[in-house]
Amino acid sequence: MLALLMSNIILQTHKLTKEFKGFTAVSQVDLSVVSGSIHALIGPNGAGKTTCFNLLTKFLEPTSGTILFNGIDITRERPAQIARRGIIRSFQISAVFPHLTLLENVRIALQRQLGTAYHFWKSERTLDQLNERALALLAEVGLETWAHELTVNLSYGRKRALEIATTLAMEPELMLLDEPTQGMGHEDVDRVTQLIKKVSAGRTILMVEHNMGVVSTIADTITVLQRGAVLAEGPYSEVSRNPQVMEAYMGTTSGELQGAH
Repeated sequence: MLALLMSNIILQTHKLTKEFKGFTAVSQVDLSVVSGSIHALIGPNGAGKTTCFNLLTKFLEPTSGTILFNGIDITRERPAQIARRGIIRSFQISAVFPHLTLLENVRIALQRQLGTAYHFWKSERTLDQLNERALALLAEVGLETWAHELTVNLSYGRKRALEIATTLAMEPELMLLDEPTQGMGHEDVDRVTQLIKKVSAGRTILMVEHNMGVVSTIADTITVLQRGAVLAEGPYSEVSRNPQVMEAYMGTTSGELQGAH
């Protein structure tokens, strides 16, 4: 049974550590993300969540430890190599241009398939073959109605949905979502939460998220970080009752932790 579970692990870290001039931002983190799951990384402010994401996507180099993707050691690979392997970080790698239409934004993300990503001087007609796929991606995130609308005119939540579509255009095997509902009103939070659940079918998602309501609704596994180290891990029902986790959130988001069922 253990061997079967190990074979289903898409991303694994072993004693992942990052130090900044004597300050340890991430400390000996062991993380195992199961293929096809939604795995949430949570913790109070300053817990090391974003630093951990930066290590996984190689925006930062680890001080020590290893990162395995599909059993391959990617610890020393560059960000472009990581992206080619199918690890795509949404809302940073995916570019959304406000004065282009939604369709044009997704087509740009799809250009990678044509090998014309930097050939902006080519005829626009060379991109027409991407329209069908771009429209299908917009439909997947519920934005097909706005295909010819300028992105600048979208609500904040729909812009986030578009960013998910451009990320999906890059055909990720593992999607890393960094605070996908940050700064949203309740209605947009609900919409984006359901969207993440929908696009997770057949994909693996690792997300940093501050909203415990979102995490409790869609995450299969939750890893709680505190001061850069793993404090607890498991399903929401288990983690939310952990006394150490409740204490870590006390005075910051303890109300969210206890109230998000």
